[in-house]
Amino acid sequence: MKIHLLHSPGAVYSGNAYLVLGESNRLEDVNSLIDVGTDGSILSAIAAIWTGVGKKPVDRVILTHSHFDHAAGLPKIREAYDPETCAYAMSPGVMRQLFHGDSLRIGDEYFEVLHAPEHSSDSICLYSATTGVLFSGDAPLFIRTPGGSYEEPFVIFLEDLLRRGINAIYSGHDFPVVINAQQVIRETLRNVMLSTGMAQISR
Repeated sequence: MKIHLLHSPGAVYSGNAYLVLGESNRLEDVNSLIDVGTDGSILSAIAAIWTGVGKKPVDRVILTHSHFDHAAGLPKIREAYDPETCAYAMSPGVMRQLFHGDSLRIGDEYFEVLHAPEHSSDSICLYSATTGVLFSGDAPLFIRTPGGSYEEPFVIFLEDLLRRGINAIYSGHDFPVVINAQQVIRETLRNVMLSTGMAQISR
């Protein structure tokens, strides 16, 4: 699996987008774009990436959620590549609705869809059990100090991530974390539980 972080060069604030390819660019690999940014300005970066012979540069788009900075560029991406477009919530341009527990081929790996509603009701993460890679969208996984208000489902979500074993986090705004990713989640869970008055991991 090859992961390309795409930063939008446009003037409008934008989240990260990731183009995920198979390691060998085989025909059966699913070239996938996770989030699309705001304005289609990532198209030039995609055009500069070798995505395989006889393959569309983008077979599939997966939106981690529908907020403007992650999804507004979808019309231009669809115009350029006509990809299958997937999201947890149906909206204009979305062709396939995703559900918690669904499995998707991304590049040459399979990822599980994890509903992550702390940021928004339609937020998802994408997790590969084979590699331990997590595309986290805007799920708040970098909480470094106690404080704030959190609901119990978020605690359960974080506990579930810890049990899975995360080796790398590719988030919607921060730089990728490829070292000590599990410790990042553990620290976040600790601070969330301190904020909610919980003394220890309960599940």
